[in-house]
Amino acid sequence: MVTSSMGSAASKPSLPPLVPGPYRKRLGTVALIATFGGLLFGYDTSVINGAMEIMSRPDQLNLDAIGEGIAVSSLLFAAAVGAISGGRLSDAWGRRKTIILLAAMFFGGVIFCVVAPNLAVMVVGRIILGLAVGAASTVVPVFLAELAPFEIRGSLAGRNEMMIVTGQLAAIVINAIIGNLWGEEYPWVWRVMLAFAALPAIVLFFGMLRMPESPRWLVEKGRNDEALEILKSLRPEGRAKPELDEISFVTNEEEKLIPMDLAGIFSNKNLYRILLIGCGIGFFQQLTGINSILYYGQKVLIDAGFSAGGALIANIAPAVISVITAIIALRIIDHISRRKTFLLGYGLVTICHLLIGTASTLLPEGSPIKPYVLLVLIVLFVGSMQLFLNIATWVTLSEIFPLKMRAFGMGMSVFILWLTNAFLGLFFPTIIAAIGISGSFFAFAVVNVVAFVFVYKAVPETRGRTLEELEEDVTTGAIYVINKPQRVDS
Repeated sequence: MVTSSMGSAASKPSLPPLVPGPYRKRLGTVALIATFGGLLFGYDTSVINGAMEIMSRPDQLNLDAIGEGIAVSSLLFAAAVGAISGGRLSDAWGRRKTIILLAAMFFGGVIFCVVAPNLAVMVVGRIILGLAVGAASTVVPVFLAELAPFEIRGSLAGRNEMMIVTGQLAAIVINAIIGNLWGEEYPWVWRVMLAFAALPAIVLFFGMLRMPESPRWLVEKGRNDEALEILKSLRPEGRAKPELDEISFVTNEEEKLIPMDLAGIFSNKNLYRILLIGCGIGFFQQLTGINSILYYGQKVLIDAGFSAGGALIANIAPAVISVITAIIALRIIDHISRRKTFLLGYGLVTICHLLIGTASTLLPEGSPIKPYVLLVLIVLFVGSMQLFLNIATWVTLSEIFPLKMRAFGMGMSVFILWLTNAFLGLFFPTIIAAIGISGSFFAFAVVNVVAFVFVYKAVPETRGRTLEELEEDVTTGAIYVINKPQRVDS
């Protein structure tokens, strides 16, 4: 087994136990405020699903199929840029200040979209929102992971995904209510759908003004006294100082051993490998096809046989199951191996894809049960994805990288995630038109078999260790000994 040049984690004094105390309420408050970034991520990416049909009408923005694709994908391509630039900004400026800036960008992007008289202005607004969404998807999980005790890091960092699906559900419910009640009489109501996103942006901005900075970022900048004061408010008595000592020790020693600038990362096989694994996790998470349902769920359900209004309502079912399974996932994430969670997820998602493709092929057009069978299977797919893959993806990406490359590694991984998302969002209507629902989901099934093999062969275990222990194992290569259960059963 590979061991660290600085000594194994086992040789270090263990941290005091994480006993109950008032610090948990403080951690919960910080997580709640920060994850309004996730809520905005979910709302702003999902609201287009129900607003698109109304805003595309000739008396509104008059969008053809290409215009619709541009309106959807402009946010997604911008999110890819925001993911990598947001990580770099948070390294230089701080996690907290970066999130405050993102709140202002969320608000400004909403204003552009709401008042847009044409596609060009809408795209400007969507690009601003995309930059904010992409940066938030990088910075918020890192912020939470760096604040969390390792024993509950999964459930705390995973709350961001919980807020993402809550935002998606809120967008779909609001779209369904507004679209069915006023969509025909007042075709401008799509602007109201988009405007709701301004409210959580305001909460995020003013809330983060009162939140602490990441103690690990402060240590990396040499501001240990500030980091200690923050840890004292977020840990049980007697734990803050030993944890600060561990963070400082690993940060200082790793800096001496391995340069973590861009040249250092790409020239070190262990750092380069973990970067490739992170990018692979992001890439395959998008090729489950989950965001095809998120952006074009109404279109898929209409193609399955629902009316336009019925599809808006039916769209609520996958969103509800996302929230329910996210709650369950938060409860189990710190008790089940991350690798097993990924393998279960990709296995179940592949089965769901095969069932959706088969049902779409075998059930004839016009069959009264076809739309409902496909809806049930889509709900099962979304539930499997949310229960085993979504939270595990974001938590794992937030914890696998060493501190000095964490924001860059997370940013690169999420850049690949968003780029994959963007191309899929741009071309999914064309794919559906060319090979139909059945062909699309059969293709997703093949890709997810490849994802299963990737996880089995390459993705290391991260549960049950501090970020500093993981950092040592990454830099020495010990983390790649992935079939060593004794390393994770803490």
